[in-house]
Amino acid sequence: MTTFRRETPSLDATDEAIIAMLHEDGRRPYGEIARAVGLSEAATRKRVNRLRDAGVLRIVALVHPLSLGRRVVAMLAIDVDGRSREVAQHLGRLAPVEYIVITAGSHDILAEVIAADMPQLLMLIDEHVRTIPGVRGVEVFVYFSIEKLVFNWGRRGPQPSAAPDPSARVELEPKSELGGAGSPGEGVAR
Repeated sequence: MTTFRRETPSLDATDEAIIAMLHEDGRRPYGEIARAVGLSEAATRKRVNRLRDAGVLRIVALVHPLSLGRRVVAMLAIDVDGRSREVAQHLGRLAPVEYIVITAGSHDILAEVIAADMPQLLMLIDEHVRTIPGVRGVEVFVYFSIEKLVFNWGRRGPQPSAAPDPSARVELEPKSELGGAGSPGEGVAR
């Protein structure tokens, strides 16, 4: 299970530019990235390796789950008595579990799962998730349709756009009640 560290190194503008380019194409050659950011190929490779080693960056192939023949995707909202992290570690050992977050709010853990069919999902929940020590309850949200599947976390700031389109994606920017730089978690639609 990949765990993302909270203590990540600070990123400079060059790191962010490298991440954005790899986000667009994870197979982009180091030489091309180097020319775009003004570094040597060796320096660029060293930065990418540093970002990977620090857990900031992983280069993977993204596949739509339904294209692999697994027909059921669901989010499990899990309530825990005790230590959420221990339950999350147990969940991480289950192959159908693709994504796990420990949350604040109505549920302690959210886990996205992908199963071949409904009987496999039921078996996963009844025989594997509910039997984990500390699991008090599981609420299941089966996906009818995946309307958007993107990972744009590496892109910061407003994205260039043409004329405003009311159906277009709404970008959020920080705001502050005092009118200065915003605090985390606050945003205003533009």
